[in-house]
Amino acid sequence: METRVIPSTGEKLPVIGCGTYLGFDVSIGSSGYYRLPGVLTALFNAGGTVLDSSPMYGRAEEVVGKLLTTLDRSRAFLATKVWTHGRTAGIGQMERSLELMGADSIDLMQVHNLVDWRVHLDTLAGWKRDGRTRYVGVTHYTSSAFADLAAVMQSTAIDFVQLNYSLDDRAAESKLLPLAQDRGIAVLVNRPFGGGSLVRSLAREKLPAFASEIGCESWSQLLLTFILTHPAVTCIIPGTGNPAHMADNVKAGAAIHPDARARILKWWSAR
Repeated sequence: METRVIPSTGEKLPVIGCGTYLGFDVSIGSSGYYRLPGVLTALFNAGGTVLDSSPMYGRAEEVVGKLLTTLDRSRAFLATKVWTHGRTAGIGQMERSLELMGADSIDLMQVHNLVDWRVHLDTLAGWKRDGRTRYVGVTHYTSSAFADLAAVMQSTAIDFVQLNYSLDDRAAESKLLPLAQDRGIAVLVNRPFGGGSLVRSLAREKLPAFASEIGCESWSQLLLTFILTHPAVTCIIPGTGNPAHMADNVKAGAAIHPDARARILKWWSAR
């Protein structure tokens, strides 16, 4: 799998990861739970590492922690979030997240949807100095918050920004992605399939003939490939609890064809 550099450190990160929203919010021991080792195996075997979660995602943090007791934890780049108001509540929530995920420290702690971001980023500056987290960042999932995200990116030292970007929602291209490049901020992309609606709508159509020429065997791979053609993007985290979907997604992490962006945009505009 292709890797891209985290600007603040030079560490390389594989370009396809896994989000845990919905897919990992399952009861331990359920049929859904027993599919998840296959998801992580598909990710890790392809060279992926990033697992992104949040206290907002129900049981997902606990499920990730449980799964990693039987898999190689060293293969995972663990990311989660703080999603509450107030310093004391934030610290308590982050401590609980580490406990649930079975970690003494976290690779990336993010302020979820910018909730009380000033307070939490101040706390996280201390956590980073103390080695409790290696990276800090902020997140959102809707383009209506991009002005607020930009303000944080311009005024505060952060390592990562997580945002929504897809072929049918390219608002991030106008300011946020160039700003991330200028400020040396790594970019995690959520909602690469428009929350699933984009894939469902395209599933009724035939994959364009040029797809195989740019290394894409499915709609998911084509959509992920488009996102990876933007140089500001560090890693995409499509959410899934389906091993077959994860195995399909990771194939988009191979070398990107140099003509992929132009050909996808030409096809998209002609639809």
